[in-house]
Amino acid sequence: MRLALAATLSLFLAGVASAQEPVESEALSAGSIAVTLHLYPFLTAEELHALRQIGSHEEAMRTFLGGTDGFAAIAVSPDEGFFRSGMPVESAVALSQLPDAETARRNAIAACDEAAGNGCVVVLEAAPDS
Repeated sequence: MRLALAATLSLFLAGVASAQEPVESEALSAGSIAVTLHLYPFLTAEELHALRQIGSHEEAMRTFLGGTDGFAAIAVSPDEGFFRSGMPVESAVALSQLPDAETARRNAIAACDEAAGNGCVVVLEAAPDS
Protein backbone atom coordinates (compact mmCIF):
# COMPACT_ATOMS: atom_id res chain seq x y z
CA MET A 1 0.00 0.00 0.00
CA ARG A 2 2.75 2.42 0.97
CA LEU A 3 4.68 1.60 -2.21
CA ALA A 4 1.61 2.25 -4.39
CA LEU A 5 0.99 5.58 -2.66
CA ALA A 6 4.63 6.58 -3.11
CA ALA A 7 4.53 5.63 -6.79
CA THR A 8 1.32 7.61 -7.35
CA LEU A 9 2.77 10.64 -5.56
CA SER A 10 5.98 10.41 -7.61
CA LEU A 11 4.03 10.33 -10.88
CA PHE A 12 1.91 13.30 -9.78
CA LEU A 13 4.95 15.35 -8.77
CA ALA A 14 6.73 14.47 -12.02
CA GLY A 15 3.71 15.71 -13.98
CA VAL A 16 3.58 18.97 -12.02
CA ALA A 17 7.31 19.49 -12.43
CA SER A 18 7.20 18.84 -16.18
CA ALA A 19 4.42 21.40 -16.67
CA GLN A 20 6.50 23.99 -14.82
CA GLU A 21 9.85 23.27 -16.48
CA PRO A 22 10.98 25.70 -19.15
CA VAL A 23 9.87 24.70 -22.63
CA GLU A 24 10.92 25.82 -26.06
CA SER A 25 9.06 28.79 -27.42
CA GLU A 26 8.42 30.22 -30.84
CA ALA A 27 8.14 33.92 -31.69
CA LEU A 28 5.30 34.90 -34.00
CA SER A 29 3.90 38.20 -35.19
CA ALA A 30 0.31 39.16 -35.92
CA GLY A 31 0.47 42.62 -37.40
CA SER A 32 1.51 44.92 -34.57
CA ILE A 33 1.25 42.15 -31.96
CA ALA A 34 4.29 40.20 -30.71
CA VAL A 35 3.28 36.62 -29.90
CA THR A 36 5.11 33.88 -28.01
CA LEU A 37 3.95 30.29 -28.44
CA HIS A 38 5.14 27.88 -25.73
CA LEU A 39 5.76 24.45 -27.26
CA TYR A 40 4.70 22.11 -24.47
CA PRO A 41 5.12 18.41 -25.37
CA PHE A 42 1.47 17.66 -24.49
CA LEU A 43 0.20 19.88 -27.34
CA THR A 44 -0.91 17.88 -30.37
CA ALA A 45 -0.04 18.79 -33.96
CA GLU A 46 -3.64 20.02 -34.41
CA GLU A 47 -3.35 22.24 -31.32
CA LEU A 48 0.00 23.68 -32.39
CA HIS A 49 -1.37 24.40 -35.85
CA ALA A 50 -4.39 26.21 -34.38
CA LEU A 51 -2.24 28.21 -31.97
CA ARG A 52 0.14 29.18 -34.79
CA GLN A 53 -2.80 30.33 -36.88
CA ILE A 54 -4.13 32.43 -34.01
CA GLY A 55 -0.69 33.85 -33.26
CA SER A 56 0.12 34.72 -36.87
CA HIS A 57 -2.99 36.59 -37.95
CA GLU A 58 -4.26 39.80 -36.40
CA GLU A 59 -7.86 39.03 -37.40
CA ALA A 60 -7.64 35.60 -35.74
CA MET A 61 -6.29 37.29 -32.61
CA ARG A 62 -9.28 39.67 -32.60
CA THR A 63 -11.74 36.84 -33.15
CA PHE A 64 -10.30 34.34 -30.68
CA LEU A 65 -9.08 36.71 -27.97
CA GLY A 66 -11.81 39.32 -28.29
CA GLY A 67 -9.41 42.14 -29.09
CA THR A 68 -5.84 43.09 -29.80
CA ASP A 69 -5.34 45.93 -27.34
CA GLY A 70 -3.13 45.32 -24.33
CA PHE A 71 -1.65 42.00 -23.27
CA ALA A 72 -3.21 38.57 -23.75
CA ALA A 73 -2.66 34.95 -22.74
CA ILE A 74 -4.15 31.53 -23.45
CA ALA A 75 -3.91 28.96 -20.65
CA VAL A 76 -4.77 25.27 -20.88
CA SER A 77 -4.70 22.19 -18.71
CA PRO A 78 -1.99 19.72 -19.76
CA ASP A 79 -4.50 16.93 -19.09
CA GLU A 80 -7.18 18.43 -21.36
CA GLY A 81 -5.13 20.30 -23.95
CA PHE A 82 -6.45 23.09 -26.16
CA PHE A 83 -8.49 21.46 -28.95
CA ARG A 84 -10.33 18.17 -29.03
CA SER A 85 -12.41 17.05 -32.00
CA GLY A 86 -11.84 20.38 -33.73
CA MET A 87 -13.21 22.52 -30.90
CA PRO A 88 -11.52 24.36 -28.00
CA VAL A 89 -11.94 22.49 -24.72
CA GLU A 90 -14.09 24.18 -22.09
CA SER A 91 -11.23 24.67 -19.63
CA ALA A 92 -9.02 26.54 -22.14
CA VAL A 93 -9.00 30.24 -21.27
CA ALA A 94 -8.13 33.14 -23.55
CA LEU A 95 -7.93 36.58 -21.94
CA SER A 96 -7.00 39.87 -23.57
CA GLN A 97 -6.92 43.61 -23.08
CA LEU A 98 -4.96 43.34 -19.83
CA PRO A 99 -2.49 45.98 -18.59
CA ASP A 100 0.70 43.85 -18.54
CA ALA A 101 2.08 40.41 -19.37
CA GLU A 102 2.19 39.18 -15.76
CA THR A 103 -1.47 40.05 -15.19
CA ALA A 104 -2.44 38.29 -18.43
CA ARG A 105 -0.52 35.12 -17.45
CA ARG A 106 -1.73 35.09 -13.84
CA ASN A 107 -5.41 35.71 -14.73
CA ALA A 108 -5.45 33.16 -17.55
CA ILE A 109 -3.91 30.47 -15.33
CA ALA A 110 -6.29 31.26 -12.46
CA ALA A 111 -9.35 31.05 -14.71
CA CYS A 112 -8.13 27.80 -16.29
CA ASP A 113 -7.30 26.31 -12.88
CA GLU A 114 -10.82 27.16 -11.73
CA ALA A 115 -12.29 25.33 -14.74
CA ALA A 116 -9.92 22.34 -14.88
CA GLY A 117 -8.20 22.08 -11.52
CA ASN A 118 -4.64 23.09 -10.71
CA GLY A 119 -1.76 22.74 -13.12
CA CYS A 120 -2.78 24.95 -16.05
CA VAL A 121 -0.02 26.57 -18.11
CA VAL A 122 0.16 29.46 -20.55
CA VAL A 123 0.63 28.24 -24.13
CA LEU A 124 0.36 31.57 -25.95
CA GLU A 125 1.18 35.13 -24.90
CA ALA A 126 0.58 38.30 -26.89
CA ALA A 127 1.87 41.80 -26.34
CA PRO A 128 1.65 45.07 -28.21
CA ASP A 129 4.74 45.30 -30.42
CA SER A 130 6.94 47.99 -28.89
